[in-house]
Amino acid sequence: MIKEIIVVEGKDDTAAIRRSVEADTIETGGSAIGAAVLQRITLAMQRRGVIIFTDPDHAGERIRKIVAAKVPGCKHAFITRQQAEYNGDIGVENASAETIREALANLKTEYEGAVSELTLADLMKAGLLHHPDAASRRLEVGNTLGIGYCNGKQFFKRCAMFQISREEFEAAVEQLDK
Repeated sequence: MIKEIIVVEGKDDTAAIRRSVEADTIETGGSAIGAAVLQRITLAMQRRGVIIFTDPDHAGERIRKIVAAKVPGCKHAFITRQQAEYNGDIGVENASAETIREALANLKTEYEGAVSELTLADLMKAGLLHHPDAASRRLEVGNTLGIGYCNGKQFFKRCAMFQISREEFEAAVEQLDK
């Protein structure tokens, strides 16, 4: 049984989680998260802790940002778009049980007020900003680091939030360049 309560988008995600692990979930009901849902997530955080496990798409990232901003200290589980895709549909509900268990075994924990070892210049040098292939490079490096895909500004914030070390970052970039 996973101690923390997992925040997901909907009932199909809850079903996929329960097929994979023994856990409780809170469903946001989509990206329009109501005050009552945020109150339940806040209570869950106080009592058991929270893992945010949303779809690797725009709506999922929006939900992740809203919940993380309102309920600091959440843990995050990430899967790639490829792991979440089935017949053109992207969602946690499409991920295999093995993929879900792996994501939950490799949680990232945010740290409030975290300062990154990395600089924007490091991201530029690695071709993750202001580069013709920056988006695809961020996707690959983000997947390697287990922090998912996001734009350059969010990538930099996630590196700080999840305390990605310079060594981890450089190893992920080196793996991409091979």
